[in-house]
Amino acid sequence: MSEARTRTQRILVVEDEESLAEGILENLLLDGYEAEIAADGDEGLRRIGEGGWDLVLLDVMLPGVDGFTICERTRAAGDQVPILFLTAKGGEDDRIRGLEVGGDDYLAKPFALRELLLRITAILRRKSWYATPPDGSAKSSDIAFGGNRVDFKTYRGTSWDGSEQQLTHKEALILKCLSDRTGEIVSREDILEQVWGYEIFPSTRTIDNFIVRLRKRFEREPDAPRHFHTQRGVGYRFTIDEETRSEP
Repeated sequence: MSEARTRTQRILVVEDEESLAEGILENLLLDGYEAEIAADGDEGLRRIGEGGWDLVLLDVMLPGVDGFTICERTRAAGDQVPILFLTAKGGEDDRIRGLEVGGDDYLAKPFALRELLLRITAILRRKSWYATPPDGSAKSSDIAFGGNRVDFKTYRGTSWDGSEQQLTHKEALILKCLSDRTGEIVSREDILEQVWGYEIFPSTRTIDNFIVRLRKRFEREPDAPRHFHTQRGVGYRFTIDEETRSEP
């Protein structure tokens, strides 16, 4: 049985393959969601723009506007609705592109409907966690450290030198994960579990690459970090106050 929800969550299925779209719709309705279908890219882009969705299931190869472009335009408009790509293009390059344009997850066809529902549950649970304030109690969605400031709600920030920063979805999630446990060592596996949230993870090397990107955005000296500290062989530790020495 589905986990109890305070309100019925709304999912838009942007898929031109009618039988697949109807099958997904039926299972979503049975699982307690509200769901609707958009049958091509132009309709999908318009319906997403109307707002009010908790999740978008988005095919890549669509008549009209393709899924990658839809995601890019959605993010450019400041809409951070979670997007799960559904596509027959399951290559590594396509998965990477899907994440780079702002997608939350990527599921290659054919897929089991049970796996799709598990992915949906993980994404919506992650969305709920991400919406909690950084310290778990304050109302502000901002975090400030070392002259930097990040608003988790908008994914926008300002670095110590005054430059504006627009975080990607995964960068924001990883920063949120670390800042929720400020001063603690967080393992790469814990980060993967929190940020990706299901059993099939990318490699732990992926986390290292994201940390490098965060350091370039917010550290005065990325090669001598004062906030994003490495614990060799374990994971990372984030500190609000500057520490001039990072773990080896």
